[in-house]
Amino acid sequence: MSASLDVMEEEDRSAHLAVVGLACRLPGAANAAEFWSNLAGGVESITFFGPDGQPCAEPPTERAVGEEVPAFGLVTDADRFDAQAFGMSPQEALMLDPQHRVFLECAREALEDAGYDPARYRGAIGIYAGGSETDYLSALRARRDLLAGASDWQLRLATGVDFLTSRVAYKLGLRGPAVTVQTACSTSLVAIHLAAQALLAGDCDIALAGGASVHVPPRFGHYSEGGPLSPDGRCRAFDARAQGTVGSNGAGIVVLKRLADALEDGDTIRAILRGTAVNNDAAGKIGFTAPSVEGQSRVIETALHAAGVDPASISYLEAHGTGTRLGDPIEVAALTKAFGAREPRSCWLGSVKTNIGHTDAAAGVAGFIKTVLALEHRKLPPSLNFERPNPEIDFEHGPFRVNTELRDWDTGGHPRRAGVSSLGIGGTNAHAVLEEAPILRGSERSRAPQLMVLSAHGPASLARAVERLGGHLRAHPEVELGDVAWTLQMGRAAHKHRAFAVGEDTPDVLRALSEQEGIAQREAGERQVVFMFPGHGGQHVGMGRELYGSQPAFREAVDACRAHLTPLLGFDLGTVLHPDPTDAAALEQASARMGEFVTGQLSVFVIEYAVARLWKRWGVQPAAVVGHSLGAYAAATVAGVFRLEDALRLVLERSRILASLPAGAMLAVPLPESELAPLLHGGLALAAVNGPAQCAVSGPVAEIEALQARLMERGVESKLLRIPGAGHSPLVEPSLAAFTACVQRVERRPPQLPWISDRTGVAVTAEEAVDPAYWAAHLRHTVRFGDALNTLFAGPPAVFLEVGPGRTLATLARQNPAAGPHLTVATLPHPSDNTSDAVSALTVAGRLWSAGVAISWQGLHGGVARRRVPLPTYPFERQRYLVEAPASAATVASPATAVLPPPEPELMEVPELPEDEVVRRVATAFAEVLGLARVGLHDNFFALGGDSLMAAQVIARLRPHVATPLKVKALFRAPTVARLTRFIAESSPA
Repeated sequence: MSASLDVMEEEDRSAHLAVVGLACRLPGAANAAEFWSNLAGGVESITFFGPDGQPCAEPPTERAVGEEVPAFGLVTDADRFDAQAFGMSPQEALMLDPQHRVFLECAREALEDAGYDPARYRGAIGIYAGGSETDYLSALRARRDLLAGASDWQLRLATGVDFLTSRVAYKLGLRGPAVTVQTACSTSLVAIHLAAQALLAGDCDIALAGGASVHVPPRFGHYSEGGPLSPDGRCRAFDARAQGTVGSNGAGIVVLKRLADALEDGDTIRAILRGTAVNNDAAGKIGFTAPSVEGQSRVIETALHAAGVDPASISYLEAHGTGTRLGDPIEVAALTKAFGAREPRSCWLGSVKTNIGHTDAAAGVAGFIKTVLALEHRKLPPSLNFERPNPEIDFEHGPFRVNTELRDWDTGGHPRRAGVSSLGIGGTNAHAVLEEAPILRGSERSRAPQLMVLSAHGPASLARAVERLGGHLRAHPEVELGDVAWTLQMGRAAHKHRAFAVGEDTPDVLRALSEQEGIAQREAGERQVVFMFPGHGGQHVGMGRELYGSQPAFREAVDACRAHLTPLLGFDLGTVLHPDPTDAAALEQASARMGEFVTGQLSVFVIEYAVARLWKRWGVQPAAVVGHSLGAYAAATVAGVFRLEDALRLVLERSRILASLPAGAMLAVPLPESELAPLLHGGLALAAVNGPAQCAVSGPVAEIEALQARLMERGVESKLLRIPGAGHSPLVEPSLAAFTACVQRVERRPPQLPWISDRTGVAVTAEEAVDPAYWAAHLRHTVRFGDALNTLFAGPPAVFLEVGPGRTLATLARQNPAAGPHLTVATLPHPSDNTSDAVSALTVAGRLWSAGVAISWQGLHGGVARRRVPLPTYPFERQRYLVEAPASAATVASPATAVLPPPEPELMEVPELPEDEVVRRVATAFAEVLGLARVGLHDNFFALGGDSLMAAQVIARLRPHVATPLKVKALFRAPTVARLTRFIAESSPA
């Protein structure tokens, strides 16, 4: 039975750690889910090979002494790798040892499984791991002619076990310790111990720990009497027929945190690591490779003491269990000594090596992960190939018995606890004590809409990510969508190809994800955001209601406005904005008041201000602002010209002036200004020019109606606007002096960010912003929003975000011929659209994020506590990279194989290079060193995967052909073909 948090609080847990994530690539299993399925199903994942070297179904006959044993545990796609996902060139990927590549992918998957993106995590992430010695360096040296002149130093960097962890730290951006561990077979469990100690000492806040052993092609061993390898390729741990184990590839990593931190941070806790220990047998044994009862029992006793548990509470023991005639009896004797007197046959015993073979440096973490999964599923998987006990082991009277079938892990109500052993040749022993995870209170389920974000390095990977998330949600409908959204937002890096989905429940999200299929997603790039504030006309009762209920920033802004306005209005504006939807009388009164000029204009300003505050809380800061008529006051407030209370007083005074005018109206006319102006007579005025053929006319009601009739006769469809007044017309002139005085009374400051005037079409100067005459002229003269858009559209690609009710400005911007590459979106739905405010705003947030705009996910969740939950990890698009060594010394001269993938389509589709010899030489040097078919004139060498050593190779290739005395730093200063060519030309002697 799992302990509850209340029970846990009664015990000192300060030295306990949480397993919050894991990943593995093991024989027959590409991930932890497949690994557990194989374990639970009793699958033996060893591949047997026939005389032709090809896999076969039948195991080999027993080998004689000295013969090769053609059996091995294979990791699928160990020769394949997603270079693009790690910013590597094909050449770098080809040189990198497959062991490093598999481990690197596992490290990224483990962090994603835990729900952490190193770029967003403020603490230090460390990594502790080790690997096996492989033959890949020899293969590279034998075929150096295929490697574009790579130096021996580069080859050693690409294959050395010393660089296993530091390369992960470099590629994933881990700032904590990166420690390579080497203790033979116990390497990865020793790494877990060291990671645990580092966490407790405060060296890091998250620690990855594990190991890898990957040989491509597989390395068969030879049978020797009494040696470690089984003659028939089967591991029979603790069995009378045990004669050894079988070699295997594998990699595994677990993610550890201090338990208190994991609980506070809302992590999914897979298991608790209560204690670990490491020691060495020293000289108290018959030989260097022989095991020792004393050494092994001592490390187990130390681990149990560190864990603070009674040995009798351990109900499962994952043994080292190599199935050797000498090793198994010594290990069980050591376990029995450490566990002391307890009820016979009361602890189950197993060995993962019977399933997957001996993964060498990854053996300890494989057993650790197996045990964590067993604790999660509350089941004990069978240990295979056990029929009769080894006669040297007294199972009958000892505390252990081998588990041979899948069974429920029943502990009679006590917490499930297990030990994991790993023993290294040479005598370095490690032991860990695990306990099942506590029962945690889950997140509260709600129907609040959520934003799911997905990204990848390419469109194919993105499509797979969408598909995998949909499959996961179908398989786990019980998962809280808020936790899924949080994990995707905080626990995944943001790549350039992006997609998103918004939904209130799982079926909603699944529908949104299905709509992503076959749609080319926008490639993200850095974009600035322009806030556009609309004028009067989009107001309606209930606007922003859901945001008010769910988003603190929005609610705080609305409430601040209400507090300022209530004494001035004599009623609470909240009763107009958000009346009780079940109270018919309140709704009727709110609708009537919303139709009043003063209340309508104030409502628009309040919602605009609140939406702007919301976007800022969500991390979106405007690079510029622009307003349309009334919207200019919100724009000026956001730009820092007015304090909120002063802006509200000005909007109130302005609306009262407009409301006091003779009956007026406004008419939208789809004609250019040059064609419309001659038609305006009497009291009619050109109120707004919103685009090349989008104008608005203001004036007395009768004259507006007459103009509309004349336009109809000409076949021009015009539209009366929902604005009961005639602003920007001669009707306001008698009130300008009073309004100027009102502006004079409030504090005015120069704008703190670019604010584009809807009166002049250009940036408002500091002098204009504080000049009351500017604001009086703004009330009277034509709104030139089209000119303001043209000014903004002349800048780099940006996102034009309508901040307020409706979609009028977004539509105007989208229809403008100069819109070009700019993206235009509106925060809130049109009054006639039944889409909820929250869904609309989150959808826009998704569009902004997809376009490359950074979002504050903490702000978006409005302070609601969320949990990180396991989700599908990155869908690697692997390609084969392998240098195959000559078959034997006798055939060294025969061609080996270097396998490189075909160039990526985006790299193939480059413009033709100019007919210039230097350009051609530079481009060729780039391509050869990077291992690419072609490079473009403006492709960045380092963005394509180049590094300082590769840069030196490029310069070495170019020096004989140019007069300029090139140095490596030239490529850092001029990293493209075009720029380096120009540098060479400018530096050449005349």
